[in-house]
Amino acid sequence: MQGRKLWALLGLAGALGMGSLPAMDAEEGMWTFDNPPIKALESKYGFTPTQAWLDHLRLSSVRLNDGGSGSFVSPDGLLLTNHHVARFQLQKNSTPEHDYLRDGFYAASEDEEMKSPDLEINVLVGMKNVTERVEHASEGIADQTQALKARQSEIAAIEKESKDATGLRSDVISLYNDSEYWLYQYKAYTDVRLVFAPEEQAAFFGGDPDNFTYPRYDLDMALYRVYENGKPLHTENYLKWNTKGATPGELVFVSGNPGSTSRQDTMSELLFERDVIEPDLLEYLDRVTEAEQNFASQGAKQAERVESSIFYYQNDIKAIRGEHEALLDKEVIAKKKAEEDDLRAKVTANPVWEKEYGGAWDTIARIIEPEKADFEKRFFRRTDSQLFNIALEIVQYVAEVKKPDGERLPEYHEAGLSSLRFQLLSPAPIYPDVEKLNMTTTLKIAEEKLGAQDAYLQAITQGKGIDETADALVEGTKLADVAVRKALLDGGEAAVAASTDPMIEAAKRVDPIVRADYLYHRDHVSSALTPAEEEIGKARFAVYGKNTYPDATFTLRLSYGTVEGYPYNGTQAPPFTTFYGLYDRAASFSNKHPWDLTPKETAALGKLDLATPMDFVCSDDIIGGNSGSPVVDRNGDLVGLIFDGNIESLAGDFVYDGEKNRAVAVHAAAMIETLRKIYGANALADEIEGKQ
Repeated sequence: MQGRKLWALLGLAGALGMGSLPAMDAEEGMWTFDNPPIKALESKYGFTPTQAWLDHLRLSSVRLNDGGSGSFVSPDGLLLTNHHVARFQLQKNSTPEHDYLRDGFYAASEDEEMKSPDLEINVLVGMKNVTERVEHASEGIADQTQALKARQSEIAAIEKESKDATGLRSDVISLYNDSEYWLYQYKAYTDVRLVFAPEEQAAFFGGDPDNFTYPRYDLDMALYRVYENGKPLHTENYLKWNTKGATPGELVFVSGNPGSTSRQDTMSELLFERDVIEPDLLEYLDRVTEAEQNFASQGAKQAERVESSIFYYQNDIKAIRGEHEALLDKEVIAKKKAEEDDLRAKVTANPVWEKEYGGAWDTIARIIEPEKADFEKRFFRRTDSQLFNIALEIVQYVAEVKKPDGERLPEYHEAGLSSLRFQLLSPAPIYPDVEKLNMTTTLKIAEEKLGAQDAYLQAITQGKGIDETADALVEGTKLADVAVRKALLDGGEAAVAASTDPMIEAAKRVDPIVRADYLYHRDHVSSALTPAEEEIGKARFAVYGKNTYPDATFTLRLSYGTVEGYPYNGTQAPPFTTFYGLYDRAASFSNKHPWDLTPKETAALGKLDLATPMDFVCSDDIIGGNSGSPVVDRNGDLVGLIFDGNIESLAGDFVYDGEKNRAVAVHAAAMIETLRKIYGANALADEIEGKQ
């Protein structure tokens, strides 16, 4: 599992010439589907993807909006992703009688398939460049705050027009440092049912110690089925399964939704991330993880309720610590500085470019400097209680929907309201003891960092103790009831104003402070940062052309590489592992957790072909969000399933190292072997292999 870019925590936004290209490793890049690396593929591999090939792969790929990627693997809506991507849905569906994380799940018939309470998946069906329209909206506006507001308003209008005209989810995204804006249109599905998931121990063999390492022996897979109008979705765009799977040296592609990267950030931004953001984030994650681990130690019920959040916290800690270490590495910093120096030198050498773009780097540095002192206040003003965040969203929702679309807070634009309501009205259970734990933990951290008199804290506690406040809010609220939430949303401002629910009342007090923080940041940071970022993006186009890729944005990208090992620990990592290795590693640790086999794996020892490849590595460029991405061959057939990166890939937020950076995937042959011989899911295997 991969890390994530951190600028989102700050709310930072995130005529062409042709000069020499920036130095890139051959397989580097998370390419948009409108600008695939065709020349590089033709030059190195003699392969030219056709438009039909690209369209089929795009329409077969999906984004899961609770984090991760996936792909259709049958004409009847069968969707493949990772177990760890499906983890929260498994937990939300579990009951005291059925622990689907521990025991796994298999629906032998469609009637047994299990509805996910709040999972939305998106298929990218349309892309349109709207840069000219967005930029035109701010032409002639000298005031940077008003210019940014004009662009935001135009973006909202584009999204709404598209949603009204097509019914599709419509998102305008910025690429290349805000130098391009694209309208991405998605077909959204919300009836998504679980078909199969192995036991967590089989999916996450080796646990946290093996996370971000290789060799690996994980069956990190899960299968959903997507329904439309109450029936399994019939789609012509799905990936045929290559049961042979990936082979050493083979050219392979990954189609997925990498979350975010910082490869185009300036040196001042990278140093800000290294010296301020990541240390604060790591401290916060360590604290909340420790609190939840202590809670889990109280009993089986408590452990079950927080095990998924602990799982993701530990993953984030390992990923972010690796990213932080990368930024502490003198070689990484030297490489980033050399890249920036090269671009700035080329800009300086051209009088026209220097006039247009030359001051952008210094502008960003000036913006960043005061942010170093202000970051903690914004970051630690947080209450990680699901009920409190629902309350705040309801309070803001009813106020925002009355405004013209372009004047709303970004998350309440008309085009995204259906997805937001879907999440707000999720029937997934909310546990009061977990809510109290999370609220007290995060408010106590805030009190330590900001002081008890901070306006945000005072708005919540009103001078009372944090424990007393959390008890009163959680025990007094009715927001765990979906019907109560729906009544407030449907009743609008009048219903919210009349509500005496203590969580809603606390959210009303906090809302002005949250809004003020957002507006201050928009007007004093983003409004200046956005044009400076855009200037650097245009400078990069002017110097290098468009034979480069943009930073990741949790939107669909294509990467390519080969199945190959890499040097590690003084030896060579193999291109793939086998079931022999799984049983050997378990035996080498005396079958003790987290290297213990499941009962089904133990029972299947005599049935499996132990020489079957299990996991493999490839040089494709990925990052967090790619989990669940399909790996396909030249024919566009599925040969594997991305689930992780190696420890060397953690610097991938900033740089790509073609020698050691590897994506880790489950082998296609392993998935069929286990479905048939460990889980007895022959009908499912037949559907995947097209044998029905």
